[in-house]
Amino acid sequence: MTAFLYVALVVAFVAAITDYRTGHIPNRLTLGALAGALALHVGHGAYADGAAGALDEGGRALLGALACSVVPLFLFVKGGIGGGDVKLFAALGALALPIAGLEAQTYAFVAALVVAPARLAFDGVLLRTLKNTALLVTNPFRPAPQRAPIPPEMQSWFRLGPSIFLGMLAAAVSHGGLR
Repeated sequence: MTAFLYVALVVAFVAAITDYRTGHIPNRLTLGALAGALALHVGHGAYADGAAGALDEGGRALLGALACSVVPLFLFVKGGIGGGDVKLFAALGALALPIAGLEAQTYAFVAALVVAPARLAFDGVLLRTLKNTALLVTNPFRPAPQRAPIPPEMQSWFRLGPSIFLGMLAAAVSHGGLR
């Protein structure tokens, strides 16, 4: 496994702990990791293959950041996840590069699908959340006079940071294992 995947694991771990404790993923972590990833990949490429390598490696890191931002950005715009999650996915995509970054993102969403219901059941709000979800899903399909505004108490918040760490861990294992 490359050093970049180890760094991505550390970034994801720190983000998971911070998100779990505070509900926020700090910008200095995500934006610092993103900027550092781009700079380190450019430097690594330049060291290995000169200017062409710097452009190639830097371009792949930028592509990883952009590719890993598309779905989370859409979810953020729709109010489904927080901005820190989007920036974390971008940073991990830049560190791990597009393929491993997208794998980590996929694994993270799968982990969230498993962890979220368990967490909601533990908090005693699973059935209420399922009922609210059914109302939210059917609301856009109702005639305009019957559509209801979505009150904040119908929304359940879930901290995605720990699931993102699990996704990054799974991707790191699949790309060389933890030796």
